[in-house]
Amino acid sequence: MNTITKTQQAKQLPRRIDFELAAYMASDDRIALWQIISTVLPIIAISIALGITTQSLSAQTLALSAALFVLLVLFLSRSFSLMHDCGHQSLFRSKSANRIAAFSLSLIHGMPHHPWSRGHAFHHKHNGNWDRYRGPSALITRQKFDQKTDSSKRLYKTLRHPLLLFPGGFFYLIVKPRATLLLGLFEFSLHSIRGCLKDIGAGQHPDFGAIAASHKSSFFYTKGEAIDTTLNTICVALLWWWAGSAIGYVHFWVLYFFVMSTSAALMIAVFFIQHNFPGSYASSEEDWSYFKGALEGSSFLQMPALLNWFTADIAYHHIHHLSERIPNYRLSQCHQANLHLLDGVRRLRLSEISTCFSLILWDRDKLELTTTTAG
Repeated sequence: MNTITKTQQAKQLPRRIDFELAAYMASDDRIALWQIISTVLPIIAISIALGITTQSLSAQTLALSAALFVLLVLFLSRSFSLMHDCGHQSLFRSKSANRIAAFSLSLIHGMPHHPWSRGHAFHHKHNGNWDRYRGPSALITRQKFDQKTDSSKRLYKTLRHPLLLFPGGFFYLIVKPRATLLLGLFEFSLHSIRGCLKDIGAGQHPDFGAIAASHKSSFFYTKGEAIDTTLNTICVALLWWWAGSAIGYVHFWVLYFFVMSTSAALMIAVFFIQHNFPGSYASSEEDWSYFKGALEGSSFLQMPALLNWFTADIAYHHIHHLSERIPNYRLSQCHQANLHLLDGVRRLRLSEISTCFSLILWDRDKLELTTTTAG
């Protein structure tokens, strides 16, 4: 049987320069604006309708409420994908338009866009490098897992069970940003008090500007992230107050918890399976390749056209990772134009999703994603 060396395999792979990408990077403000309008207005209308139909559930309104719930979650998936494009500066042509749209959409999801976008950019920069990846889908090596106690192994597996995506998703979207903000403000307050006491002890008037400028936050990488999180939290809290006063706070928070938990779970699940799939590119720091991470570490999720619309064509994830500047409304066209170069891209069927969720370790020796039961 003939064997193919790694050098020969590398020669058979296409190069990034072979791909036609630049022609699809142009943003169109008219398309972008229509995408925003045709997504946000239905979200507002469906949210109001869901609040009304769930006021007093009956046999007549139960089915309608369930349908509205599903529809709202799907539109929220599209909204999040559009916000994601804004972070890559691809939805609109100008940076300011993308920032305004991103902040507005972040109010719908309750999650500050600026810090999320920075973390997501880190993912793009290191996709497939499992020595570097950090985030909601971070995995440990099989070697480290084998060194854990039995109780620690059970906890690790439990925290990565698909059902935990629901409460975990609500925590990720809604709770974590607020906790981060409170901890950041508390840390800044302590720093300010210590600075003031130090100046007073030295017989000087406290220099509040210098004290603030000298603060190095453990919770925010930049001042912009702290400002964005603060503004997002204030605006979202006002929306919570308005919605709660309109339909009742208990009613609102029950609905809000289930809608946002399901929405977040769906978004995290889609992200997870597009990188954690059988045969996905898994590299250590030493041999990592950005290009291979994009082409072999990002799947092409096979979905019906309707689901592709609701997820803004994020299923073409391999194209997105080849160039994050390609807006969602050109991903399909770019895929078709480069189809002859995409034989190595993993076409992932919906029926394979359960297999993806079992890949919660990565083997650093074999350079592959694996299960906890694999030998």
